[in-house]
Amino acid sequence: MITPGLDQELQQLQGVYQLITEFLVTYSFQLVGALLIFLLGLWVASKVSRLVAKQFDKHNIDITLSNFVSNLIRILIIVMVGIIALGKIGISITPMVAAIGAASLGAGLALQGMLANYAAGVTIIVTRPFVVGNTIEIKGESGVVKRIHLGMTILTNEEGEQISIPNKHIVGEILHNSFSNKLVETQFNLSYNTDPERAISVITELLSNNPYVYQETTPNIGINGFNANGIEMGVRYWVPTQSYFQHKYKVNLALYNALKQAGIEIACPIREIHLQDK
Repeated sequence: MITPGLDQELQQLQGVYQLITEFLVTYSFQLVGALLIFLLGLWVASKVSRLVAKQFDKHNIDITLSNFVSNLIRILIIVMVGIIALGKIGISITPMVAAIGAASLGAGLALQGMLANYAAGVTIIVTRPFVVGNTIEIKGESGVVKRIHLGMTILTNEEGEQISIPNKHIVGEILHNSFSNKLVETQFNLSYNTDPERAISVITELLSNNPYVYQETTPNIGINGFNANGIEMGVRYWVPTQSYFQHKYKVNLALYNALKQAGIEIACPIREIHLQDK
């Protein structure tokens, strides 16, 4: 004997079964068609994204911009295909758009800082004030750009330390971009008995043949000024940023040795002491 409660539950299950059966019978072809459309859209989105990335790579366009554009195109294609697939099974997207808009407004208020970083990331990717491999200095932090994400930019300094800078702290700030090389400025004094033209010749020859100096930018050597210690010489040259201090120290040592071998005297501070008898 079936109890009334059990009989009611069986009737409910039967109703659900009939509802599912009617839905599958009525919309089976639409569901299959929508699924096929969506799968085809995913395949097309992947192919188009790869094609765009290859074209960017072929024309030597920055990898960050390439990834951003290719991913954006892939997402747009998937969204469009999703809308078409939903329409295939008779689902209107108008209520969904309204719900997504309301949810986006609430999320935007709650995630203002994160969205500011993303907006700044898009600005960096589009305007390209720097690219991967450049050396930048921002708010006292400097290093080689390793990766540019929508939310942050990753730098690596000469010590191998990784520096993560939120993009909102980059856009709108004074940015120093020295690309892949960095300027070295050195000053020292020569004795007033030294011929400065000979010293300039020795320094020029050294820097022109030194493997640590970037040769595509001509070094600048000249008289920077005069002081009580002697003739102040100024030397400016470029070295690769990733090994800035290592190359700078090696070049300075070679510079000292070259001047010493040439018999050019580097002036030392002289203090005169006068003794008076009382």
